[in-house]
Amino acid sequence: MDIITLREIFTRQQRIELDDPSSMRREANPPVIRHFEIDGPGAYVSYSLLNEETADAVIEQQIAYFREHVTRFEWKLYDYDPPPDLGERLAAHGLVPEEPDAVMIMDAEEAPELLQSPVKLDVRRILDPKTLDDLVGVEKQVWGEEEEGLGNRLRTDLLKNPDGLSIYIAYDGDTAVCAAWTYFHPPSQFASFWGGATLSSHRKRGFYTAVLAVRVQEARQRGFRFLTVDASPMSRPILEKHGFRCIGMATPYIWTAEGKGSLPSRG
Repeated sequence: MDIITLREIFTRQQRIELDDPSSMRREANPPVIRHFEIDGPGAYVSYSLLNEETADAVIEQQIAYFREHVTRFEWKLYDYDPPPDLGERLAAHGLVPEEPDAVMIMDAEEAPELLQSPVKLDVRRILDPKTLDDLVGVEKQVWGEEEEGLGNRLRTDLLKNPDGLSIYIAYDGDTAVCAAWTYFHPPSQFASFWGGATLSSHRKRGFYTAVLAVRVQEARQRGFRFLTVDASPMSRPILEKHGFRCIGMATPYIWTAEGKGSLPSRG
C-alpha cells in the first residue's frame, strides 16, 4: 500500500472519526475536531482543515473556546496539514511547538517474519493496575522526568477499558528494562503503540524488538490491520528496520493559560 493511501486511511480513522467515549469527549466543530478528557484536564485538536483566509480566525476561535474549559490544550499539527504555514500561525497566536515525531505505520499483513516469530525474552503483560510501578520506573530512568501522571492515566484506562489497553514490560531477571503499551481503537482498523522506553544498559540486546513483536502479534490476532507509532528519533530507525513507514511528521503545539509550553513529546 502506498504512502498517500496509508495517510488518507490514517487521517480518516485516527484523526477525524476516532471516538473513545470511555475516556474522551469528541466534539466535531468543522473545520476542527477536538477532544476533552472525561476524567482529567487534557484537551487537544486532532484535525483541522483550514486555508490561508480562515486559519487565523479559526485559531483565535479555538483558543477562546478552550480558554473557557481548560488551562492547557494541544494542537497536533501534521506537516501535510494546510495551509503550509499553519505552524507559524499557531506560534504567532502563542502556541509553543514541541519536538516533532515521525508518524510511522505498518500494515500488519506485511509484518516481517521476525515480528511474527515466538518471543524468547521475558516479556510480561501487566493486567493488575497496582503493578505499574515498574513501568513508571523505566520511563523515569529513561526520560529523567516524573512519570506519576502517566502511571495514573494508565491505571485509570486499564480499569475503565481493559480490552482497549495492553501494557507490556520486559524483564532481565527481576529488573524491568523495557516498557510499552498499545491502545486499540475499534471500530477503526488501527492499534497505536506507545512507550518502548529501554534502559540504556539494556539497549541493542533485543528487548525493544521483543516488546514490539509481542504487540504486533497481539494486534494481528485481534484483527487490527494497521499499527501506528509516533516515533522519536531514537525509535524511528528501529521501526523502519522492522517495516514501519513514515507518512509524515507530527508536531504538538501547546497552549497554556500561562503562555508556556510543556515537556518534549516522545514515542
